[in-house]
Amino acid sequence: MEPNIEPAIDEWHTSVNDGDPKRAADAVGNPIVVLGPKGAGSITPEQFADWVERSGIRLIPRSWHPVAERLMVVEQDATWPQSKDPTRVATVFRVAGGKVTAALRLPDLGSALDLAHICHEMAATV
Repeated sequence: MEPNIEPAIDEWHTSVNDGDPKRAADAVGNPIVVLGPKGAGSITPEQFADWVERSGIRLIPRSWHPVAERLMVVEQDATWPQSKDPTRVATVFRVAGGKVTAALRLPDLGSALDLAHICHEMAATV
């Protein structure tokens, strides 16, 4: 297990939940790979910080599921400024060098675990 995986993911959650763009930019790698309902791709830390400010999302971790040395799935309760009730989601995190280098948000834990295992298998094979 990457020694800094849990602290890096904790810092990512804290920066996102605080809506702190500078801290969010510092919590992620350059680039960070993202996946969400509006698309997927690699973005810069500055673009990630902009998303944190614009979205107003809050993601409260509920359960942690280690997958591989650098991969963790975290089930979360998500809220947005316009929502009253939380929505349960799950995010596949990849961590390197103490920073989150991928945050792939999926609609449920099963989907996130499936994707994380596929990512792990792809990285392990030629």
